[in-house]
Amino acid sequence: MDAELRPPGVVMRLSRLGSSHQCRLSFMRQLLRRLAAEEWRVERRAFDIDDRGVGHAVYAAVGPARSYSLVAFAHDLPDHLRSDRVIAEEWDATFALYDGVPTDADIERLRANVPLQEAGRVGGSELSLSRANRSVRLWNHVVERLSEGKQPDAAKIERVGYLMRTTAVYGSGKFGAADRERVKDRPELAGPFQAEMLSVWLTRTFVRDLVNHLAAAAGGRNAAPLDPRFARMLGIGNSTGLGMAPFIVNHPVLFNNWIMAREEALARVRALPRASADEVALVRDLVDRLSRDIAHWPTDHPAQMEKNRSLAEDLPLISERLAADSPEERPWDALCAWAEERLSEEGQELLNSLVMEPYPSLVDGLADRMSDDVEAGFRVDGSMTVAALRDILRRNYDWALKIDWSAPESVARAWYVSEEKLEPRLGERHEEDIAEFEQPLAPGRDAARLFTALDALKDGDPVASLLRAAPEHRLAVRRAQIAAIAPYAEIRDNTISADLLPIDMLRAKLSFFGATRFDPRSDRWVRINMYRNAPYPEDLETARDDWVYPA
Repeated sequence: MDAELRPPGVVMRLSRLGSSHQCRLSFMRQLLRRLAAEEWRVERRAFDIDDRGVGHAVYAAVGPARSYSLVAFAHDLPDHLRSDRVIAEEWDATFALYDGVPTDADIERLRANVPLQEAGRVGGSELSLSRANRSVRLWNHVVERLSEGKQPDAAKIERVGYLMRTTAVYGSGKFGAADRERVKDRPELAGPFQAEMLSVWLTRTFVRDLVNHLAAAAGGRNAAPLDPRFARMLGIGNSTGLGMAPFIVNHPVLFNNWIMAREEALARVRALPRASADEVALVRDLVDRLSRDIAHWPTDHPAQMEKNRSLAEDLPLISERLAADSPEERPWDALCAWAEERLSEEGQELLNSLVMEPYPSLVDGLADRMSDDVEAGFRVDGSMTVAALRDILRRNYDWALKIDWSAPESVARAWYVSEEKLEPRLGERHEEDIAEFEQPLAPGRDAARLFTALDALKDGDPVASLLRAAPEHRLAVRRAQIAAIAPYAEIRDNTISADLLPIDMLRAKLSFFGATRFDPRSDRWVRINMYRNAPYPEDLETARDDWVYPA
């Protein structure tokens, strides 16, 4: 029996997208698999940092054909200036990912610009720009304990999970960095966000080395390096706000390709006629590992607390089901169908990720389909008939056509860009004077308006006749024509409603990055962990690909 993909009407609802988990296709795991397979090595080319933690370091990732270097600048930041906010102006560390290995002149140029972040300027030799702050809860504790020759408290390491937290990782042309067009044909950077994922992975090594350096500076001969077991438990934290949410609306083809690859992988696994005892045992082992780990997922946000509670209840049910006799025909399909009846969306989506784990040969090659070279050149087909466009709208935007867009609660929010930081913001339409600054991030409303506008035309009329008279519908027409060939292009929920939770949009994207430990700080920004339990460069050759599931 052929694999069947889940329908977009199920997959693309915000509550389900907001329950997404990392999987074999996540961008961090894609990167580390490639680096290991191609035997990349990391060389620390410079570490010129004083006893106060001020200076620079260079880490070069050397591959078969090219090298990429993280240039890190460490700063002595007073506690009162440390902030998660994107509007911060100083940080504990700032970074650029350099295309190649920088010269001394390059480093001096970067020293004058990278610590300034938005206020500085990088160039075509830089692939990303980023910054990070120390964890107030953990940094001093680890330095003090190591300086005394002791290891840090294991419970604190487990609870916090990172020593530094990034507040932005910019790439793809931002602030002068190289545009993606320059590197998209390089195999190692062809996948989505591979340069950014490399930057964060190298940052994690720099942070480990920096904490060891400062402990040695404080303790001298008495100091001890961080035990590798504790180092592996530490990822890189990240604080992500509304700036990320519009991305998945503004890149419908790219987002479709991410979802399509994941859904194809799931469908291939569900179509398998049999599962071996070892394959079932692997999934059950991962469930057991997560059951122990979930107790340490930190959050105070009510919505995430409920998700974690549901997941803690779902995991034992999955384990029991796996321990029972599996059906002889299509066991993974039967298990996922059972989950759809018994488990929360959080539990269902985690299970969907887990069942892919025993099947790298079925899943991993789909990573090659997750980029997008179509969207930028997509042209509106003005010759399409009104009848054909109406049919597309009925099929793909039926949910939007059922919404009463005249109701205040349906249009309660408006997306705009702040003048100060050029970052997306979400305002209250009926309370703030922001309507004239609204960004086109409500495709459901726009599709409904387009559907109504078509009433004035005949079925056989070309779409071009509408757009000549009413060009304001051009974007909605373009999105509808994209949705006709990219079934997972559109979020099938209202992105400007009073009950919108933007954190669902953030999580959808971050799960594809490979993020774990989602900890919303409000409905508009979230803390996550990246590369927790991942191998360091010296461990890459022997590391297992299931590192994301803590042993």
